[in-house]
Amino acid sequence: MRAKDLPAPVWEAVDTAHVVVHAGDWVSVALLDALEARARRLVGVYGNNDGGALRTRLPEVARVELAGVRFAVVHETGAATGRERRCAKAYPGVDVLVFGHSHIPWDTTADTGLRLLNPGSPTDRRRQPTFTWMTAEVADGALGEVQLHHLPPR
Repeated sequence: MRAKDLPAPVWEAVDTAHVVVHAGDWVSVALLDALEARARRLVGVYGNNDGGALRTRLPEVARVELAGVRFAVVHETGAATGRERRCAKAYPGVDVLVFGHSHIPWDTTADTGLRLLNPGSPTDRRRQPTFTWMTAEVADGALGEVQLHHLPPR
């Protein structure tokens, strides 16, 4: 069951973040509006569950450079098997690929050095034991600490 709002700890993280990244499946324009109003900067893409109004406002793939680190954000990357190789080929010149869709946390590095991150979901945990989201530090051209945060099931 999807939540009608983000959990309080996630909103607290939004309030302190320099940039908020959302990898799709907003489901409601109201969430996009709320995050745009509250985040200092928002980078987002649409997901497979997002209708026409969201697809009009959001790209399928977003690319941004933050503190010298090149990010791409996309909703879906396909099957887990071969993901690193496939994404390294599809996103050359990218340092970090943030993706969603599966709602399963993911943190791996391709042979090319591409870091792949999926924060899971703070509102729809599917078969995961907890609701999750990620924070990351970026400075001086490097991705620093990446932390997976957990919330208990509701």
